[in-house]
Amino acid sequence: MKKKLISMLLAGTMVLSLAACGGGGSTGGDAGDGEDAGAAEMGTSDDENTLTVAAWDPNFNIPALEAAAADYKENVNPDFVLDIKEQGGSQDVETAITTAASSGKYETLPDMVLFQDHWIQKYVADYPDAWQDVNDIDINWDDFYAEKLDYSTIDGVPVDGGTVIMAYRVDLLQEADYTIDDMKGITWEKFIEVGKAVKEKTGKALLCMNSDGNDLMYMMLQAEGVSQFKDGKPYIVGNDKLKEIVELVVQMVKDEILLLPNSWSDYTDKAIQGDQVAGVMNGNWIIPTIQAVEANSGKWEITTMPTLTGEEGYASNGGSSLYITANCKKVDLAKDFLAYTFGKSTVTYDNALKDGGVVSTYIPAGESEVYNEGVAFFNDTPIYAQISEMGSHVQTIEQSPYHYTCREKLGAAVINIVGGADIDEELKNAEDQLNFEMGN
Repeated sequence: MKKKLISMLLAGTMVLSLAACGGGGSTGGDAGDGEDAGAAEMGTSDDENTLTVAAWDPNFNIPALEAAAADYKENVNPDFVLDIKEQGGSQDVETAITTAASSGKYETLPDMVLFQDHWIQKYVADYPDAWQDVNDIDINWDDFYAEKLDYSTIDGVPVDGGTVIMAYRVDLLQEADYTIDDMKGITWEKFIEVGKAVKEKTGKALLCMNSDGNDLMYMMLQAEGVSQFKDGKPYIVGNDKLKEIVELVVQMVKDEILLLPNSWSDYTDKAIQGDQVAGVMNGNWIIPTIQAVEANSGKWEITTMPTLTGEEGYASNGGSSLYITANCKKVDLAKDFLAYTFGKSTVTYDNALKDGGVVSTYIPAGESEVYNEGVAFFNDTPIYAQISEMGSHVQTIEQSPYHYTCREKLGAAVINIVGGADIDEELKNAEDQLNFEMGN
C-alpha cells in the first residue's frame, strides 16, 4: 500500500514542478513557528548509536521527539541517543534542504528532518536525491489515517496530524440558548443563524481566521470531499461548491460572525486569546493557543465541522512527518527507530500527547487510556479520543505543491469580494494568477 501511494504521489508531483501549515508564510500547522529563534547547526554523528534530527518548536514537535527517543532507549537500545538540532522554524529545515540539494553537498544535513506535510510533495519532486527510500520499513500502514498517507507522507513516517476541530465556548453558546450538541451535524446556514444569536447576546464573533493565511475555504471544501485542484490544475472557476463556500465566508464577514484579522499574531493573540471569539476552527494544533487563556478553562468543548448539507464535517489542516536524508549513514538504525516509535508505539504517542500536545495519526493510539482521559480545560471531555476518531473520517482529496499559493490567491479574492468586487471576476483572477505561478 505504502509503495503504491508513494509512486502515485511522485508521478503527480514531478509534472508540476514547497512548505507549512497554520500561520502566514512558512509557519507551522504544528503550533505556529513564525518567530525565528535561530537555527542550530545540523550534520550527523560518528557514534553508531546516535541519530541527529532537525526539528522546531520546543513546546510541540521537540517533546514528541524526546518521547520517542526515551521510549526507544528504554525498550530497544539502551545506548541510543537522539541529538535534536533545534531550529528556529520550519523554514530553517526547508532552507537546509534547498541549499544542500542545490549544491549537491548533502553532508550538511542531519540524519533525519521533520518536514511539514503540505510542502513535502514539491521538495521530493524538486530534490529527489535528498531523501532515503523507506518502502521496506517495518510499519503497518493500514494503522494510519488514509488521508495522511495519501498526500503528505512521501518516503516518510507520520508524526502528527492536523485533524480539524470546531471548538466552541459553551458558556457563550448557552447565553444564546444553544449547547455543544446543537452544533454537531449542522449546516453552515444554521451556523450563521447561531452566530447571529451569539453576536447579539455576547458581542463576540463565532469564528475567526487570519486573512494573510486564510485556510477556511480549504477546510470547508475538504469536508465536502472536493479539492481546489483537479488533474494537477487549479479548480476554482466552475467549482460550484467552492463558490458557495466563498459566498458563505463573505456573508459571515459582513454579518460580523467571522473575524479576519490581518496577521497570524492578531489571529492567535488578539482574536483567540484576546477573548474576541466564541469559536475556533483549525487543525488540532491550535489547542495550545486556546488553552493559553487559563481563565477560560472548562468553558470550551469541541465537535465536528458544519457542512453544506448538515452532515458532520471532517478535514485536516497541517501536520508533519519525519524523513531520512541522503546524508544518513545509519539508515537501518533510523528505520528501526522510526518503525518502533512513531510506527507503532503507543508509549511514544501517549507521552508526545502529554508532553507536547501532539495528536497522532496512528489509529490505535486513540484507544489508549491517555487519549481517553478527560481534559479539564475542555469541560473534562476526552477531546483527544474525539480527535483521533474524527481523523479517521477525513476524506482524501487531490493535493498540490501549490497549496499555499492557492490559499494566498483565494484569501485575497475574499477580501476583495467583501469590499464589493464581483465574485466571478475575483475567482477567475485567482485561478489565472495561480495558473501563472504554476507555469500553465
